[in-house]
Amino acid sequence: MGEGISGEVGLAAAPYDQWLLLSPADGSPRPSARYKHAAEVVQDKLFVVGGSRNGRSLSDVQVFDFKTFMWSALIPTRDQNHLNHENNDTDQPFPALPGHSLVKWKNNLVVIAGNIRSQSALNKVSVWLIDVETNSWSALDTYGKVPDHKRRLLNDLHILDLETMMWEEVKTAKGGPAARYDHSAALYADQYLLIFGGSSHSTCFNDLYLLDLQTMEWSRPDTQGAHISPRSGHAGTMIDENWYIVGGGDNASGSTDTIVMNGSKFVWSVVTSVSAWDPLACEGLTLCSATVDGEKFLIAFGGYNGKYNNEVLTSKSFVFSFFLLKELKSVQDQLAAEGSRCQKLEIHIAAARKRLESASSLENELDVLRQQISQVEQTMSTAQRQKSGGVWKWVAGSAEVSDDE
Repeated sequence: MGEGISGEVGLAAAPYDQWLLLSPADGSPRPSARYKHAAEVVQDKLFVVGGSRNGRSLSDVQVFDFKTFMWSALIPTRDQNHLNHENNDTDQPFPALPGHSLVKWKNNLVVIAGNIRSQSALNKVSVWLIDVETNSWSALDTYGKVPDHKRRLLNDLHILDLETMMWEEVKTAKGGPAARYDHSAALYADQYLLIFGGSSHSTCFNDLYLLDLQTMEWSRPDTQGAHISPRSGHAGTMIDENWYIVGGGDNASGSTDTIVMNGSKFVWSVVTSVSAWDPLACEGLTLCSATVDGEKFLIAFGGYNGKYNNEVLTSKSFVFSFFLLKELKSVQDQLAAEGSRCQKLEIHIAAARKRLESASSLENELDVLRQQISQVEQTMSTAQRQKSGGVWKWVAGSAEVSDDE
């Protein structure tokens, strides 16, 4: 873990190659350390809701401002316009709960389920809405087939329509993940639900499942790249087509690596690792993405690894540079391959040039031989003619002698 950065220099000073602590501005009180909380980023602010510490459930809402690097406590009031049938007390504080889910919807935070002790008589999953603009909260009435709280592991699937607050239990084809808890889930391309890891008490998983939300069929994609160790209690967030996951553990030790899966290629990569006692090597932390001044950041908070944490950690390296570096390495490998090919071609060219030089020398020698042969042929032709002329002279001379006789 590198040194922290403060509000004086801001997030722009974060390097592209490591996780960093965000040091709150002087005088800004830190929230209590916790795990099994929920967190989301809305309008340049990190909202942390609830959680657990030393067996005690927390009900506070803490806010970290990325512009000022200041922590503040949000104390929402009960919205009188959304009082449900369970309780009409407008002074009731937001319920204390750990293990819940948090979804950003418009400028609201939708809080779902969690280990709340004051469940309704029907023991149904509860839904709350925190309006960050009006600083108010409300318990929402939901309809349809509302999921029940059950004290056993499940692998069922329920969908809540946030516009109608209608629950639907989804029946899927067989082949889905085994019943588990403390897994992670993400939505990819608005069509696929990804499920990774988790635990079934004695066993931790490193499997990946994909649900096609159009056909409602499960599949286990063939993944490539790095081998990913089993883990549960980790946190993840999707940025574009990349699913980033940090933390978690396997009942023996905490996971020290930050991993990422490319959703279009199903390729796992380990982008960095931290020490075993680093705040990131813990369970029950949260991971969000934030866009500040046009740049995207990963934001991690809280967790437990022998002690409860309340640190804010950030990195922008994995969002931008990691895959750029991989692309750069791919290009470099291609250039190296082409360079090697060029070297081989140059060797072939040099050898061919030598052969051509040898051929040129042979051609010169052949020309000399041709000239010599030509000269010999000419000499032989002259000699032949001279020899032939002498015979005719002898014959002619003999004839003259005869005539004289």
